Amino acid sequence: MTCSNCSIILPIKDQGLLRIRHSRVSLTPALDGLGMLSEQLKQEHGREGSIEFRFDSRSELEQLVNGLARLPQEYLNHMQVVVTGLYYIEGYEDWLLFSQLQARLQHPDIVSIIKDQSFSSHMQPIVDHKLDIIGFEFLLRPSHAERPFQPFRLFEIAREAGLHAHLDRSARISAIEKSATCLPAGIKRFINFLPSTIYNPAYCLNHTFETIDRLSMSTKDFVFEVVETEEIDDLNFLHHIFDQYRNRGVSVALDDVGAGYSTTELMNCLQPDYVKIDRSIIDGCHSNSDQKRQITGIVESAFRFGGQVLAEGVEQMEDFEFCREAGVSLAQGYLFGKPEPGPPSNFMLSSVI
Repeated sequence: MTCSNCSIILPIKDQGLLRIRHSRVSLTPALDGLGMLSEQLKQEHGREGSIEFRFDSRSELEQLVNGLARLPQEYLNHMQVVVTGLYYIEGYEDWLLFSQLQARLQHPDIVSIIKDQSFSSHMQPIVDHKLDIIGFEFLLRPSHAERPFQPFRLFEIAREAGLHAHLDRSARISAIEKSATCLPAGIKRFINFLPSTIYNPAYCLNHTFETIDRLSMSTKDFVFEVVETEEIDDLNFLHHIFDQYRNRGVSVALDDVGAGYSTTELMNCLQPDYVKIDRSIIDGCHSNSDQKRQITGIVESAFRFGGQVLAEGVEQMEDFEFCREAGVSLAQGYLFGKPEPGPPSNFMLSSVI
């Protein structure tokens, strides 16, 4: 079984063919109306009802795409495109939505970072109520100063370009491999994942489990966090993803509970092993009655299904102390350590004593 979302990213060549097709309407009349069927563009009818345009430079390809962008939106919404070399090879193609090709042309530096995997994982400590480090969250960061990016923006553009599944998988594997080099067995590794990038859990998560097995690591040391910037429509499918993880001994967490789409209702429905309370509820909670009530309510709900509660973004000891008294068992934030390329210098020594 193969999946284009997990395959290699084919480069956009400086010379080749731009092929377009539409599953619902004929594109010929609309293109003719734009004057795009001229001999100068070397248009010819291609395979499978597609239309082909030859280009001989990157700028010519961009001109073609800009011309196609003048089509009515109802055409663009369902139009598929692919860029190939001059000599077509069956199977070596990557059909995209038109908007995805636009994003790849507009952000070549970001596409290059994703393609080259020019990123690494930083680690932020997670502590228990005794302030002992029990694990780390792995967070994506640039691996080269000359190729900077903001993680949120990187994933945002990756989603626009149809590369977010590729990026999410690569980031997971990068975090697993990093953890193998600097953490002993028994220390939890919290790693983010986007459920919208997983199309077939049994297949798409194979890369994750194969990496863990290859490095002779225990799945019980891993916690995979649901991080989603879009509303989750199919909860049954997310339950299926959770089952795939849990069947292999991996724990699951719901991130940013209390903010955005990570509602307490979603938490009660999914019943994750770990519940991470959003920093907006934690910050200043020791002096805010509304935040206190929210935290207490989340703790009580999680207790009913056996979930451990983790406070995110803790920066004040007073906030940590309230959370601890309220039954929050774990915490993470600048109070205990910022994301760094590796664990604290004294961590490896203390973890084996």
